[in-house]
Amino acid sequence: MAFVATEHQHTRYNPLNGQWVLVSPHRMKRPWSGQEESPQSLDIPEFDPSNPLCPGVVRSNGAKNPIYTSTFVFTNDFPALLEDVPIPPESDDPLFQTGGARGTCRVMCFHPKSNKTLPLMTPKEIRTVIDAWIAEFKVLAVKYTWVQIFENKGASMGCSNPHPHCQIWACSFLPNEPRVKDEKLRDYYRTHGTALLDDYAKKEIAKKERVVIENADWLVVVPFWAVWPFETMIISRNGARRMSDLTQQQINNLAIVIKELTIKYDNLFKCSFPYSMGWHGAPTGGATNDDDAHWTLHAIYYPPLLRSATVRKFMVGFELLCQQQRDLTAEQAADKLRQLCGKKHYSEHI
Repeated sequence: MAFVATEHQHTRYNPLNGQWVLVSPHRMKRPWSGQEESPQSLDIPEFDPSNPLCPGVVRSNGAKNPIYTSTFVFTNDFPALLEDVPIPPESDDPLFQTGGARGTCRVMCFHPKSNKTLPLMTPKEIRTVIDAWIAEFKVLAVKYTWVQIFENKGASMGCSNPHPHCQIWACSFLPNEPRVKDEKLRDYYRTHGTALLDDYAKKEIAKKERVVIENADWLVVVPFWAVWPFETMIISRNGARRMSDLTQQQINNLAIVIKELTIKYDNLFKCSFPYSMGWHGAPTGGATNDDDAHWTLHAIYYPPLLRSATVRKFMVGFELLCQQQRDLTAEQAADKLRQLCGKKHYSEHI
């Protein structure tokens, strides 16, 4: 019997973390009788006086938001990281190790209107969001080793507030995911003399199988090793290693790519598509002057929806105890996203 990737189970290797993913495309044929999500509605008011992220509203700590008209950034009222905390004592016991952790957590509102998610914003408005990302990154990167910009969109991805916003966590240490990625990228560069994601982007452009969107500065693909059903990666095509490296043209083209990708996501199942996304680039702080030629700036989108607006992928059982698994192949997911309209949102009237 000849192997067919869309029919037969197989494993794929992720060179960014050294892990394998099990691909089981035949499982897409199985009936579904499990939990179904409530699709996130677009029917959200522009302003809610009880929403702590809206302009002019008093938050739970007594601080009043300004009447902002664009982006708005503030220090999280309930941060996971604080700047002024004691360092735990060192331990010589290999089984009970602790380390210091200092940092800060910020919240960034994308838009004053609660019903304006990124796919419904103009490229100019998205450009303002990117400019704010870069401004915050530059300030925090001076002091902290890692600056994580991320957005949780939708209740099914743990977002407790529907107002369009993201978070920025800056920490004094290199977290697990970027630490492993840094090691794998460095190993590849030592062996091949080129950056892994630069080489990967060129090969994906040549193959076309998993490309969703591309322009002069950015490539959007469903990674060969993707775990989440419609996972995508936005990769810089111009050698940028950090957010702070981006030129005006690259920022403009990124705004266009983000709008097109998020419209495609919403159009896929005709809903406000949930996801967790975040940016990865070369470490900062004391590592800023280290050799970082192995790094390529990129963003990752992890959307949970699998078959419809109500059926999601769960990471349980085998995924938690053995290794990650997916049903839809990366090529099938890329084809579905590629063929969707990325210019006009499904909610717009013709």
